[in-house]
Amino acid sequence: MKALSIEWMIAKQDQRIFETIEREQARLRNFIWKRVADESDEDILQDVFYELVEAYRLMKPIEQVGAWLFRVARKALSDGPVGVSEDGEELRLEDLLPSPEAGPAVAYVRSVLLEELDAALDELPEEQREVFIAHELEGRSFKELAAETGLSVNTLLSRKHYAVLHLRQRLQAIYDEFTKG
Repeated sequence: MKALSIEWMIAKQDQRIFETIEREQARLRNFIWKRVADESDEDILQDVFYELVEAYRLMKPIEQVGAWLFRVARKALSDGPVGVSEDGEELRLEDLLPSPEAGPAVAYVRSVLLEELDAALDELPEEQREVFIAHELEGRSFKELAAETGLSVNTLLSRKHYAVLHLRQRLQAIYDEFTKG
């Protein structure tokens, strides 16, 4: 009897996973494809859906699965290059944050910074968030973005400006908390 209830529970999980993938796959693929210039977009998409399956299997509650998937995708994308150093080497978000190997206190600071940045980015209107991520994290030029979106460079600059103002205001308290100690 117990084996039947476990099988039933797994079947229900599988059904929810399948329905979520069917519903979100096109939007998520488009989101990733806009931010990745090579064929790794399919790998990222598969990684995101793997995280979904793992969360369901571990019985982790996900309240808004669509938003959760996009957060996972953004995190996966942030593991890519965010710029180029003065000596021409690619910089990753990881390079700009405190090293997790520097001890538990630094690992804590790092996790708080990543969580707050993610939350702050989620608070932005979509058009501001997309411009900020494309320019700051992906290193794309405003000229390139204007050609791709059909928007003027001034419109894109304005959207990024408002995004930066919000992020500065939102993250200032965290910065102050860690620099006073």
